Amino acid sequence: MNKYAVAMTVASALAISACSKKAPEELPPPPQAPSTAPSTPAPPPQSGPTPGSQAHFAQQMNGRDTIYFDTDRYNIDSEDQAALQAQAQYLSQYSSARATVEGHADERGTREYNLALGERRANAAKNYLVSLGIPANRINTVSYGKERPKATGSNEAAWAQNRRAVTVILN
Repeated sequence: MNKYAVAMTVASALAISACSKKAPEELPPPPQAPSTAPSTPAPPPQSGPTPGSQAHFAQQMNGRDTIYFDTDRYNIDSEDQAALQAQAQYLSQYSSARATVEGHADERGTREYNLALGERRANAAKNYLVSLGIPANRINTVSYGKERPKATGSNEAAWAQNRRAVTVILN
């Protein structure tokens, strides 16, 4: 064997021995047994609007946050009563929530007349909620008269949508 072949054999042996695994000086600890103490599961992540918020209220009411009135009227009919009862249930469940009832009117009539009519509509809704046990100091009223129409147009369909009282939750 020539010197070159011997050198290659020694180098190969050294390279192979360098790659071999050595036993660890200390073994890792054995795996822990699972705890027998019951663990409380983490609450599921909340999705959707925060309970007690305006978005949650609107979602829960599904359109029952608004009641509608006949022309020049502010009386609460049986359909309105059902919507207001659902609102009262919500307000009872979320006792820290405060609400504002907004009164609205259609475009016909003077500004002053419609502001007064909107106020009567808002107060009629508030008074019904109070009669269902909601404290009066948790409900404010405001009248927008004809200033904030829901529907534009000068026809009965638009006017019917604008003669309303809307309950809004304050955060």
